[in-house]
Amino acid sequence: MKRFLSLVVISTLLVSPSAFGVTKKPSVKALKLLANVGNVDEFGGLVTSGKTIIIFGNRGDRSFARAQDTAGNELWNIALDSASPSIATAATVDSAGNIWIAGSTSLQRPTPSPSPTVSPLNPDNISSPPDIFSADLDAFSLWMLDPTTQVVKQYSLQLDSPILINSIAIDKAGITAVGTSGAVINSGLDGKIAKPLYVGTQATVFESVIKHSDGTLTVVGSSSETLGGKKLVGIVDGVIVKISKASKILSVVRSSGPKALRSWNNATSSILLAGEVVTGKKIESAVTKFSNTYVPTWTYRFLSTGTTFVTGSTYAFIQSTSAISQFSKWSPKSPQGLLITFDAKGVITGGYSAPVDQKQTLGLYASKDLGLLCITSSAESVSIFTLN
Repeated sequence: MKRFLSLVVISTLLVSPSAFGVTKKPSVKALKLLANVGNVDEFGGLVTSGKTIIIFGNRGDRSFARAQDTAGNELWNIALDSASPSIATAATVDSAGNIWIAGSTSLQRPTPSPSPTVSPLNPDNISSPPDIFSADLDAFSLWMLDPTTQVVKQYSLQLDSPILINSIAIDKAGITAVGTSGAVINSGLDGKIAKPLYVGTQATVFESVIKHSDGTLTVVGSSSETLGGKKLVGIVDGVIVKISKASKILSVVRSSGPKALRSWNNATSSILLAGEVVTGKKIESAVTKFSNTYVPTWTYRFLSTGTTFVTGSTYAFIQSTSAISQFSKWSPKSPQGLLITFDAKGVITGGYSAPVDQKQTLGLYASKDLGLLCITSSAESVSIFTLN
């Protein structure tokens, strides 16, 4: 009997600790409501300045920016371009706290109506053709906004055709904007806008841009045409393009799904990317961490709908539509916003859900003063949630 007990003790000591310390799956916690920030139809995006939330967007054909505190009190509300139709679609903040908003406007201005005068003689009753004002949004615009004084400076460049700006990034060297038609537009902080670089045609859309310290750019999006000598693989490929300081294409990395519709929608400075994968009727969010040479180091796919957002190297925000095996008891009955946290090796460490009435994920923003902001919308309004 003693011999048997001794063998049991020895065997217990020799067993690997992992046999007893099986990693417990994290449970999903609820996100906390921080603020409601307006009408979903007007919302273009948001940034923060201290604890002030600056929302930008569009009312009809006019762009605006407004500020509020976390209690919902409006601090100010201004038009970005009072002279012409315009849209505001992307924003960032510089090191001095100025807000830079990018979008499109028209450099055509309507002719002011003349002052009333005596009607000229018109014995033959000839009707004059009406003055027609056509205002295509075919100019790129940057608005620099001082959040303290609300002074706005506007810088514009006429383009050959309209494009939609999807993302801008800023550093001490200047600003880079990217968008449809494979457009990459650089500007100095003095508002001098360079001639756009077009990487491809209307078959290429850029969604996000990273500025690197050596002056190069990483631009991500989707394309259904040959880029940099790399041919189309799927129906539409997700693409990662590296561009030199001299605006030359250095490399192109394409997704490899032969029958897939793919796109990269978000990218962070740590080269954490998020995008969409559509194969047949299956829709997934792809979240992939790449090395500096664009080699995947870890990746996940989650059944989802809508846009997936990432920030830093450890956060992804998806509209989850199915159970995720890494979580305990997560199985949404309808699409639900889910913030997923990772460690440095890509292991899922936590999850935080938005309420079920939030139908869309609209953004993920890291604020120094307010923390991580998960932006969602219900059928009518936009809300910000944070970690508990």
